[in-house]
Amino acid sequence: MVKIVKKKTNNFHRFQSDRFSKVKASWRKPHGIDNRVRRKYKGACLQPKIGYGSDVRTRFLLPNGQYKFRIFNLKDLEMLLMHNKKYCAEIASTVSALTRKAIKQRAAELNVHLTNGQARLRTLAKH
Repeated sequence: MVKIVKKKTNNFHRFQSDRFSKVKASWRKPHGIDNRVRRKYKGACLQPKIGYGSDVRTRFLLPNGQYKFRIFNLKDLEMLLMHNKKYCAEIASTVSALTRKAIKQRAAELNVHLTNGQARLRTLAKH
């Protein structure tokens, strides 16, 4: 197993988004002719570039060494029957509590790891 290395974990923020409320923080490439960021001056904020990419062998891997697969119903869970070592399941946020309970039970039978297995089931257990 190759060690998972994240080269850059913090986000890129848009230039001068901290100074003006009208400039949102989501990244936009600067295009001005005198822009310090575009011209890569020392001390200016960093721009996204290809070198920040993760290793292809470990890209999208979770810390448990598996890939995340979002499921919406029981049929999606059945797809992981043969791939329970490589993929773990994440129940989508739109799934109801009753369906979550059925998915959790079936995942235990198929030996599929759930990343958010307890979500919305704590209140269901009290009733």
